[in-house]
Amino acid sequence: MAVPEEVRRRVEALRAEIRRHDHLYHVLDRPEIPDAEYDKLFRELVALEEAYPELVTPDSPTQRAGAPPAEEFRPVPHAIPMLSLQNCFSLEEFREWDERVRRAVGDPEYVCEPKLDGLSVELVYVDGVFTLGSTRGDGRVGEEVTANLRTIRQLPLRLFPLDGKVPRLLEVRGEVYMEKAAFRKLNEERAKRGEPEFANPRNAAAGSLRQLDPAVTASRPLKLFLYHVGRVEGLELRTQVELLTTLPKLGLPVNPRWRVCRTVDEVEAFYQELLRERERLPYATDGMVVKVNDFRAREALGEIARAPRWAIAYKFPAEEAVTRVREIAVQVGRTGALTPVAILEPVEVSGVTVSRATLHNEDEVHRKDVRAGDWVVVRRAGEVIPEVVRPLPERRTGDEVPFRMPTHCPACGGPVVRPPGEAAHRCENISCPARIKESIRHYASRRGADIEGLGEKLVDTLVERGLVRRISDLYRLRKEDLVPLPRMGEKSAENLLRAIEGSKGLPLPRLLYALGIPHVGERAAELLAEHFGSLERLSAAGEEELTGIRGVGPEIAASVRSFFQNEENRKLVAELVALGVAGKGAPARGPLAGKTFVFTGALDGLTRAQAEKLVESLGGRVASGVSRNVDYVVVGRDPGEKLVRARELGIPLLTEAEFRALGGG
Repeated sequence: MAVPEEVRRRVEALRAEIRRHDHLYHVLDRPEIPDAEYDKLFRELVALEEAYPELVTPDSPTQRAGAPPAEEFRPVPHAIPMLSLQNCFSLEEFREWDERVRRAVGDPEYVCEPKLDGLSVELVYVDGVFTLGSTRGDGRVGEEVTANLRTIRQLPLRLFPLDGKVPRLLEVRGEVYMEKAAFRKLNEERAKRGEPEFANPRNAAAGSLRQLDPAVTASRPLKLFLYHVGRVEGLELRTQVELLTTLPKLGLPVNPRWRVCRTVDEVEAFYQELLRERERLPYATDGMVVKVNDFRAREALGEIARAPRWAIAYKFPAEEAVTRVREIAVQVGRTGALTPVAILEPVEVSGVTVSRATLHNEDEVHRKDVRAGDWVVVRRAGEVIPEVVRPLPERRTGDEVPFRMPTHCPACGGPVVRPPGEAAHRCENISCPARIKESIRHYASRRGADIEGLGEKLVDTLVERGLVRRISDLYRLRKEDLVPLPRMGEKSAENLLRAIEGSKGLPLPRLLYALGIPHVGERAAELLAEHFGSLERLSAAGEEELTGIRGVGPEIAASVRSFFQNEENRKLVAELVALGVAGKGAPARGPLAGKTFVFTGALDGLTRAQAEKLVESLGGRVASGVSRNVDYVVVGRDPGEKLVRARELGIPLLTEAEFRALGGG
């Protein structure tokens, strides 16, 4: 039966009216009609859609919680990585960052916004309709939570037209959060039902959004603020101010508490203002984000391994608590470093129960004069890592015990040394069980080789029984080795061996991260893998070539070089390659595949950022410095010293026209 035209028109009119009232109520906090009148409109729309189901569309207001439960979260790659932020904890640190920015781009204008303590998400709108939503994940790949995000009333399922048009594509990013009052109410309700309470608003928001059943998410009071974009087509945004003023016109919620600042003093004044308001704000915030306003200046500043150079999180002082040190234990890490750890009487700090806190190294323990038995002030540094701030000597009884670093490793009994110029003491025994255990746990972790079934206790057992002495031994395990182990039947052994075998297909960036090279996190591993393409090329690279990679600094370069110069590490890598674990590189494709380019001087038809993106889109790589591993140097107007260096090394030079021709025009 055909749908009458007047019904179609009424349905569209109802949807438009309901969207307008949703925006007025949930985003602008300016309702125009009573709840009863809104409910009447909504019920009419529901009735019409039930009578004419062919009219139901995904962006209808009735479809916010209409999806069935999911079986799992589908991975969603981000077209543009969602980077994390650098942190600073004092005005002095912020001044240093400001000076670096000013040296690079002159006299910048900043936009300051409260830093929400929530869950980062990306929303994708195609032709104005919300089509995909995902979490940040590791920055490169997130989890799809589209159906759950639909349940958030502030999120428009269809954008409002801007000058009669909507963007063809809009990837917009922000934070899902739960207000403090709603969080307290939710915990009260859970306590009454005998359910475990959430530790803090962020955990509540994250747990609510990552529900397989959207109906559960819909029952939770989640909210949303947006503050950044990824890809944009059909809409020009040139500054952060334009972004923050344009998104609301499209119906997208932004935090109204932001300010333009032109000097460090203005930034500091707004920081202090937010700090005074912190407890009165309806949402949890752990600092203030400072961003360069102009997007062209952002392009010039670029990014480092995991974070943009054009933004920084100016963190608030961490919340503190007082508790007692039961003992000072020593923990051995995968690099052999011995770290003193305060074992505490459990105490709640920033909404999280803390029972251990790092003391960093022996010098730090002595500088702070922390003793076993002391009453101490504890905080979560950067709201994350618990640490001891200071002891309270006025509470001492005389029974407290000063700390001394052991002369022998508590895990293996081997000698402990302190290398010249280092603050850390180290166990020199490369076969130390504690080092091996930590290395294997890191290798098998979810962000590394992701070997399901290889948990902490099983790692302990494998090392203690001598079945695994290094990472490569994992790939030599047999079923008969595993079946006799505690809680390990035939089926479990088969599943574990299958997971280990499956990890042989590990992509190269994940393998580099899993190896645990000091200072090489996930983003640095991506950059190294993109540039070198194989373990063999990377292991032969010198520091000059490494530091020439955009986003790889001297510390990372020195660490990578040191790692591959170590005889034991080279032996480990060779064994992994022989066992079939070489790290899969991205398949070569495009006319510039496998070629490395360096640019010097200004181009006429492209910005530097556009040229670099063009190379990468055509399969090539871009380096920031000239070395023998560079294939071409593209020379623009007013070239610098890179041209001289390229001529010294005999590297082919290209004009802009030749570069375009090489890429297929």
